This record gives sequence, structure tokens and C-alpha cells, in this order.
Amino acid sequence: MYLVTAAEMRAMDRQTIESFGIPGRVLMENAGRGATRVLLEQFPSLEKKRIGIVAGRGNNGGDGFVIARYLAHKNINVTVFLLAEQQKVSGDAAANLKLLAPLSVPVVEVPDQKTFSRHRKNLVHQDIWIDAILGTGLNSEVKGYYKGVIDFINDSRKPVFAVDIPSGLNSDTGQSCGIAIKAQVTATFAFAKTGHTLFPGASYTGKLEIIDIGIPPHIAAKVGPKQYLLTPDLVRSVYEPRLPDIHKGNTGHLLVVSGSPGKTGAAAMTAMSAMRAGAGLVTLGIPRSLNPVLESQVIEAMTWPLPETLDGGLDEASFDQIMTLLADKKCLAIGPGIGQAEETKKLVQRLVEKTPVTVVMDADGINNLAGNVEILKRCKVAIILTPHPGEMARLIHSTPREIQKDRVACARNFAVTYNVHLVLKGARTVIAHPDGRVFINSTGNSGMASGGMGDVLTGVIAGFVSQGYSPESAAHIGVYLHGAAADTLAERIAPFGYLATEVMNAIPAEIKALEKHP
Repeated sequence: MYLVTAAEMRAMDRQTIESFGIPGRVLMENAGRGATRVLLEQFPSLEKKRIGIVAGRGNNGGDGFVIARYLAHKNINVTVFLLAEQQKVSGDAAANLKLLAPLSVPVVEVPDQKTFSRHRKNLVHQDIWIDAILGTGLNSEVKGYYKGVIDFINDSRKPVFAVDIPSGLNSDTGQSCGIAIKAQVTATFAFAKTGHTLFPGASYTGKLEIIDIGIPPHIAAKVGPKQYLLTPDLVRSVYEPRLPDIHKGNTGHLLVVSGSPGKTGAAAMTAMSAMRAGAGLVTLGIPRSLNPVLESQVIEAMTWPLPETLDGGLDEASFDQIMTLLADKKCLAIGPGIGQAEETKKLVQRLVEKTPVTVVMDADGINNLAGNVEILKRCKVAIILTPHPGEMARLIHSTPREIQKDRVACARNFAVTYNVHLVLKGARTVIAHPDGRVFINSTGNSGMASGGMGDVLTGVIAGFVSQGYSPESAAHIGVYLHGAAADTLAERIAPFGYLATEVMNAIPAEIKALEKHP
């Protein structure tokens, strides 16, 4: 499913009007009519309510005027509170505003704070608010009078229906522009916007409904949005059920290079998660002294003791053995629990540059690249990086706070610059590819904010790579299943408190659920 930016949506609107010949007023009519339908579905018995439409003077306000007209047709008590003088409304919005007078729809001009205060008594008695103040083009901080209006609506504790996007929300990043409307339902037009799906935007948006306003498919394809929502249908389109006569020799052999003293659990979960995802064989390469410990933890996987440093971490001297081990492998997973000793860092960087198979990197594998990310440009194979915001910040010498301000741009820029597949973990994980396409995951929940979840994800993605899936498909399937397993546990056990190993063990059931649907 497409997710569009504000610029992409503007381009679609413009081309639909100019080259295809659908007038802007028709698009506005379609938007308002569709939004009214959603409003009536989501808020029944509106004939018993007082509806307040707070409208700006732009096209978002114009959509609100169309909604007011349709509500008036149904004898619903609706008042438009216009945050401007009527003569300052222009274009298609002005044409729709003029249609309200013959229908006796009250239009109250509240162009400034003083006027707003004078009408406050009427304002507080509205039962439901329709937010038609600011549209998807907003990219600056909301200040002054509009900030006060949004504060008033949010503080009213009345249900809010947002038109296209909650006012104050950046439609590209999902960040609040200082303040934003908190909506229960949002009716957006043509396509969901990226900001609807990312947090905190998803919390402001509430339930999202998409209205078809008549944008021709060929124009949408021509504009070519590069953001997508990772849905069950999209994942099913790349997932391939197994043939009945397959054997473990056909389902791939994975090498996991991981572990250090105190972090054997990370290595074990990565290996076992790959097997839960269907990898035929897994070999776990770990520091020699940890071999007895991990042999007892991973029953189904094989282990291979490697040269270690004096502190018990992996030594650069293990490079030749690892390269030999990779001769018959389909994928290398590296990083969980591996540590950041200097010798380990050298090993990781050499492996990334020289490995002959696709690499999935997480945790300290990623941390060991910090300061030398240019090495990624010299890789001859596909690389999948799975950082959380802290690890991402170390890679690009930034801060987690800056990363979170625009997760999509951060992931995309890195993936394109360094020719990697980047899985930026977090609420609504972002998957970016070297060609600039970005996928936002639709599964997962806050209960995943606990140790070990990343190790499981590394193993699941590597497990699918080992089975022959492309790096892109393996990332999509792995991220989706990982979140879906956690969603099932959150529903069955509790919103949080379930463990990473429980997510790992729930992966096969989610694969089954994926296969059961056509």
C-alpha cells in the first residue's frame, strides 16, 4: 500500500487537474462527500449532536465546507467556525463556502483570539469537533492563535474527526509541529500519508480511513511514491510455501558469529530464531571458552569454537576459520553479544569487506562499524543492518533524538548512500533499500521494548536469507513476522511482560497464519 509525502500528493492533485482534466472542485467534492460518509459511520446518531467544524481558509477548510453541506442535507446541527474573514477565502474553498448560506448553515468568523474568546460560550457546547484547520502541507511550527485553537479543542475532551490529517501534524515525519490535534478518527484522501503511520503521528491520527477521490492509477504510478506500508498482503506476495519434498539441504545453512562472556543468550537466541524461521542448518561460531556453555543452550544448532582474546571475545585470528566455514553457507549473521574489543572490531570489519555471502548485522556488529562506515561501500555482497536508534546514531555521529525526528529520511539516506538494506527498529520499524524505497511495518507493540528482541529479529531475517529469499524479501517477512508474533502474545498474555524467547517460539505459528490466508 502506497504511503505518500506531501509533495507527492500535491503532484498527484496537480496532474489530475491539469493533465487528466478533473477539476479541483470535483476532487474537493469527492473528498468532502467521502469524509462525511466515514463520519456518519464512525459517529452514529449525529442528528442528536451539535457538530462544530473548525476551518482554515485553505483547501482543508474547503473540505470542511463540503462536509458541512452534506450534514445540513441530513438536518444535522452543524456550525462552521472559520478562523479567518470570509473574504479571505479563495478558489475552490470559497466556492464551497458560498453554498452554505442558502442552506442556512451558520458560519461564525473567528479570525483572532479576541473574537474566539467572545464566542467561547458557543464553542464549549459543541459535542463533536471536525478539524479542517491545516492540511498536509504544514512543515513549520504552529504558533500563536492557531496553537491556542488546537489547545482549546484538545482540552475540550470532545471527540475529534480530522480531515485529511490532524492539524499540526507533519505528514512526512509523523512529528508534531509544536502542537497537533488529537483525533479519534481521521479521513484522509487518495492515500495514507507517511506521517499517519509513524509514531507519534499514529497516536494523533486515531483510526485512519482512506477516501478514494478519483486520482487515476496511472498518475499515482507516474508520480511513483517510494513509501509503502508493510501489510499482510504485501508479505504474502513474496512468501513462498515450501514444496512437500524439500529437505534440510535445500533450506540453507546459516553461520552465526556471535557471543562474548556474559552475552551467550544473544548468540543462542539468534541461532535458534533462525531455525524457528525455517533455516535447515545453523552453525554458531563463538569464542572457544564459551563453547561448553552454548552447546548446552542450543540443542538443534551446531557450534564451532573460535580463537578468542584474553578477555574471552572473538579474536581477529578467527578470520580464516570463519571464511572457511562460509564456504557452504548461504548467509552470515554477525553481531549479537559479540562485544566491542579492538580485536573483535578488526574481525568484524574484515568479515564485512570480504564475506562471500549476504550479511545480517545487529547490535555490536553495527557498533563495530562506527567510525568506518565507508567500508560498506566496498562490500561485494548484500548487507542488511538492523540498528535501533542508538546504534543508528553511532553510525552517523548523531543522537537518537535526531534519528527519531525523521526516521524515514534517516534510513533512506543511509541505505542509498551505502548501498545497504537498513532495518531501523522501533515503533513502526522502517525498512529502507538501496534504491530509495522505504517500507513501514504495520506489526509490533510496546511490549517488545525488552532485551533480546533484536537478537530474535536478526535470526529470523538471516533464517529467511538462508532459505534463498532475497535480502529485501527476507527483511520484509522477518520484520513482519517478528512484530506479528509479539502482537499475538500481547493479546494472549498481556500488553507487556512476554519474553524474547516467547516471541522466537511464536514465529512458526505466525508463518502458519500467513499461509492460511489466500
